[in-house]
Amino acid sequence: MNLFVFGLGYTALQFIRLHRHRLTSVSGTVRSLEKAKIVEGAGIQAFRFDGKDFNPTILQHLERTEALLISVPPADGSDPVLERFSEAIAAAPCLRWVGYLSTVGVYGDAGGAWVDETTPPNPATPRARYRIAAERQWLELGASAPFAVQIFRLAGIYGPGRNALTKIADGTAKRIVKPGQVFNRIHVVDIAQVLMTSMEHPSRNAIYNVADDEPGPPQDVIAYAAELLGSEPPPEISFDEAEQTPMARAFYADNKRVRNTRIKSELGVRLRYPTFRDGLRALHEAGEGSKAGQSGPGG
Repeated sequence: MNLFVFGLGYTALQFIRLHRHRLTSVSGTVRSLEKAKIVEGAGIQAFRFDGKDFNPTILQHLERTEALLISVPPADGSDPVLERFSEAIAAAPCLRWVGYLSTVGVYGDAGGAWVDETTPPNPATPRARYRIAAERQWLELGASAPFAVQIFRLAGIYGPGRNALTKIADGTAKRIVKPGQVFNRIHVVDIAQVLMTSMEHPSRNAIYNVADDEPGPPQDVIAYAAELLGSEPPPEISFDEAEQTPMARAFYADNKRVRNTRIKSELGVRLRYPTFRDGLRALHEAGEGSKAGQSGPGG
C-alpha cells in the first residue's frame, strides 16, 4: 500500500516505524527543509508544505497514493490540506483510505461524564471548534467519493520520548491537582494499530475514539512514573496556583471520560496498553526515564 502523510510529526512517524514493513512506499510533508533532511534519513520521501506554499511534486504522489493520513491541524480557522489539495484528493485515482487525526477535545466539557462517538460535539475553545469543522469537511469530501474517510479522535498521546517518565527524569514534571478532573490517554503504539487495522478494513465516514480504558487524574500519572523510577514525586500544586501556558490550562477546561468501545467492536482492536500504568511500565522497562534510555520523539 502506498501511503502519503500530510504532517510527518510524532504520531505519524511512530506509525510508519511500527508498520513500515506493511507499506509499499511512504512519503509525506514537513514544514521545513531541515525537517525534510531528518525524515529522509529514515527513508521517507519528504516534501515541504508550510500550510500555504507547497512542493508541486506532492500532486504527483497523490495520483498514486492508496492511503492518505492527515495529521495537520487547522490553521487560522480552516484546514490547510483541504484548502490546497481537496480537488487533487477527490480526483486521486488509486485512493481508497483517508484517515484524519482529530482530538477528543471536540466533545468539550462533560463534567466528568462518559462520552462516545454518538455524543454531540460541544467544543469549548476556538481550536476545538476548528477541529470539528475540519472533521465535517473531510466527511463531506468522502460522502460521494470512491474512498472511505475515517475520523480518529485521539486522547492524550504518549509514547517513546514523550511521557511522564521523561518529565520526571528531566525535572519538568508537575503534579497539578484539580479536584474531580480526569483525562484519557493513548499510547502511540495503540494509535498505530488502530490506524493499520482501519486501513485493512476501511469503513465509510466512520468516527473512532482512540483512547485507553481508564480515564484518571493527571497527578496519578506523574506519581506512578515517579514510583517506577524510585523518585520522590513532585509536590502537589493546586490548579488555581499552577503556572501554565494558556494552551496547557485550556486542557483542564474539559473534564470527561471517553469510551473506546467502537474500536474494539468494529475494528476488533485489543489495546496493548489499556491503562497508563501498562504503558508507563513498558516504557520504563525499555529504558525511558534513564539517561541511557532517553530518545527523541521521532518528529
